Amino acid sequence: MTNDVNGLKDMIACQTRISSIIDDQLSYAGYNISELMDNNASFEEVIYLLWNLHLPTQIEYKHFVSELKANYEISDAVEQCILIQSRRHLHPMSVLRSTVSLLGVYNVQAEDTSVEARYGQSIQLMAKIPTIISTFARLRQGLTPIAPRTDLGFAANFLYMLTGEEPTPLQEEALNKALVLHADHELNASTFAARVCASTLSDIYSCVTTAIGTLKGPLHGGANERVFEMLTEIREHGDVTSYLQKKLDTKEKIMGFGHRVYKTQDPREKYLRTMAEQLTAGTDNEIWYQLSLEIEDYMKHTKGLIPNVDFYSATVYHVLGIDRDIFTLIFAMSRVSGWIAHIQEQQKNNKLIRPRSQYAGAINLEYIPMGKR
Repeated sequence: MTNDVNGLKDMIACQTRISSIIDDQLSYAGYNISELMDNNASFEEVIYLLWNLHLPTQIEYKHFVSELKANYEISDAVEQCILIQSRRHLHPMSVLRSTVSLLGVYNVQAEDTSVEARYGQSIQLMAKIPTIISTFARLRQGLTPIAPRTDLGFAANFLYMLTGEEPTPLQEEALNKALVLHADHELNASTFAARVCASTLSDIYSCVTTAIGTLKGPLHGGANERVFEMLTEIREHGDVTSYLQKKLDTKEKIMGFGHRVYKTQDPREKYLRTMAEQLTAGTDNEIWYQLSLEIEDYMKHTKGLIPNVDFYSATVYHVLGIDRDIFTLIFAMSRVSGWIAHIQEQQKNNKLIRPRSQYAGAINLEYIPMGKR
């Protein structure tokens, strides 16, 4: 059995109308990502698009945003649970996984599978995850959580809850773009895991928890964390060329480069590159952008590898005041919109996902009684 078979490379597992990657172009429900980014689509619009397969009208948008804002807050019980977890030095993704599961425990309608109930559960999850993340980020630093503001949009409200300061328009734009770019990505590992769980007709909290557990794995989420680790090591211990060549000589992976699906370009990368440049221009943080340019140039000319979405998102998140070890939580905060869309799509026209395996072990062995072994 080849590694390609083991990884299900290029095998079609389902049909979807939510997102596509065709000829290195990413689209959401038929809208090329460049169409959404160049026209400054809000993350709230994109959530609606993924869930409904069409952009909202002005009235639909206003109602949808109001529903999200009405569900921003988390209960005291959930906050206390986050506080306990923040004192135990757990992996941040473990905290998110457990807290999302807890939301299901406290929702008396968690087992209700009606369309109306599922929609309410989806809104609740989408709205509360930013509050969960910001609450955890502050509590573990000994800071008091900051209540959400309903006069701010999704991205701006999260940055406000995280830092205590209302973000600048550029900061809000940067996070909004990052959230849009990470919202969905066809049948990636965590989305596939969510769909498998959904195919059993399990509840939405179990499906999202499954996706979070899958995203936690270092081969899926966390690449941007390791990109910033690399940037930090280069800044502290040496120059780009010697650092990268040493890694390449020992066949270590350079994080933030190459992609399982994209061959010529990651269409999301250029937008985060621009945000990284604009956020750092003329500041002490400009060193991170300049180092990134040097790394990109070296990898392009030495290995012919292209940067992916994780590469420049590391600098963007750092400059926005987000700690390195919660970068993957930001990924989850965005991708939950896509997970929910896929969970809904799977269960609307469901068939249990139950593939077969190809046996590669021994056969026709003879049983030897215990006394003779």
